[in-house]
Amino acid sequence: MATKDADPTIAARRHGGRYIYEELRRQILTLQLKPGMPLDETSLATQFGLSRSPVRDALARLASEGLVTILPNRTLLVTPFEIEEFPNYISALDLLQRAVTRLAAMKRSESELEQIKAIDQQYLHAVQARDYEQMSELNKAFHLKIAKAGKNSYLTAGYERLLGEGQRLLHLHFDYIINSASSISLGRDHDRIIAAISNRDADEAEEAAHEHTMLFQRRFLDFMQQNLTSTIATRVG
Repeated sequence: MATKDADPTIAARRHGGRYIYEELRRQILTLQLKPGMPLDETSLATQFGLSRSPVRDALARLASEGLVTILPNRTLLVTPFEIEEFPNYISALDLLQRAVTRLAAMKRSESELEQIKAIDQQYLHAVQARDYEQMSELNKAFHLKIAKAGKNSYLTAGYERLLGEGQRLLHLHFDYIINSASSISLGRDHDRIIAAISNRDADEAEEAAHEHTMLFQRRFLDFMQQNLTSTIATRVG
């Protein structure tokens, strides 16, 4: 028997702003809605079969997460990502990732450690299945669980926003990551971090977090270099 919410339109009407938020967030993170794409409240309200009020609430929430930008003239658009800002993004990610991972090694509970390990296992299964959407969500969940284990809500809030931006970057070059490294090596990226947190080794946890950020940076820059080279070769040919 079909569930009542099988029809997306029915689901939207039933859950209102929450459904719109989750669906738009998914489309932004998976790049179905491209960076810089304009968003219109009236069109979205028609699309979801709702009034503009829940649409406005969903867009405001996405804006608070940095995924939607509101321009001075009230124009709404999917937040652009300028490649020139990538070094600044990496600097911020590195600082916060090192801090929250270090704190997790010092403050985590046994139950939090088990939750971190469980999410990592789910992530590994998603890698093996090449389920990009689940890889993205579980990678974020893994790092966010670590941050929460560090028990500093101010650091966690800023870190969560950076993880959200990182999801878009991951989706941009998932194919390159998968094809340039074996699924097992990709899935084992978190092992050193988990071991350090498990051993309560704060210095090692911070260093592992730093190396994890640098690995992400190298993969993304390698992808950009290959993509630029391919584009130039195509134009010359």
